[in-house]
Amino acid sequence: MLDFRLKVFHTVAKRLNFTRAARELYISQPAVTKHVKALEDAYGIQLFERNGTKIQLTYGGELLLKSTEEIFGIYRKLETDLHALSGEHVGKLRIGASTTIANYILPRVLPAFREKYPDVNIELRVGNTEWIEKLVKEKEIDLGVTEGYSKSPGLKYTPFIRDEIVLTAATNHPLAKTGTVDPEILPQHPLLIREPGSGTRDVIAHALETLKIKMADLNIAIQLTSSESIKLYLIHSECLAFLSVYAILNELRNNTCCIIDVKGLEIERSFYFVRLQGKTDLLTDLFMDFARRYNYR
Repeated sequence: MLDFRLKVFHTVAKRLNFTRAARELYISQPAVTKHVKALEDAYGIQLFERNGTKIQLTYGGELLLKSTEEIFGIYRKLETDLHALSGEHVGKLRIGASTTIANYILPRVLPAFREKYPDVNIELRVGNTEWIEKLVKEKEIDLGVTEGYSKSPGLKYTPFIRDEIVLTAATNHPLAKTGTVDPEILPQHPLLIREPGSGTRDVIAHALETLKIKMADLNIAIQLTSSESIKLYLIHSECLAFLSVYAILNELRNNTCCIIDVKGLEIERSFYFVRLQGKTDLLTDLFMDFARRYNYR
């Protein structure tokens, strides 16, 4: 019962919302309140400060949250390590991936990984690079897979695979006839771009600076939060967009999109595995090794 009460507390503490915690745990809100109250009575402290509909952790609540995360981490590691003694790979692997990787890379490798290791339960969360790094720091996930990295303190970045970002247009775009564009003309064309915090956006901004083009110089038509939404907008407009080549493989095969060469510009990057500095575990290492060896061609 204590373990479940700690799980209830942990969920409330991370969401700071009793209703969301109840929904996530598939129990009633009164049950959530009852379990939290039982912990407060057992330890003789208040875990949450309540201000109307808002709650926040007390100092005691922050201490308990830190301890529960350590406890659950030990449980996950114990399950994995004990099964590994008999040559089995069992446990839960929590992965967070930025949107391009989640949409176009992981759908290839995850089924193959699950086929080889069916007893590894994978939980995948998707967001931009900035958010994924935040989840790693807060120990909400075991491993991040991102399109860039911020060299954030406390995080270790390991190269995964290489990617190329290309300027893309619908095949009926006027530039499709020549397939090239001069850098100085680029700001004249409406451009679709990812939102701030996106690893792809950061890489594009850095690359354009080598051509003395700033983001503020571009004719940005709209900011969108995924490559899929950008592609759908792209084929129904005369806009351009910088996209991962992995994101447009189907469109290139189906001849709905084409690549426009920007003279003097090549944008290559690595995708990265991200985890806490100094933290290793068997399942994370297993997946990283499997993913690096997988043939994405």
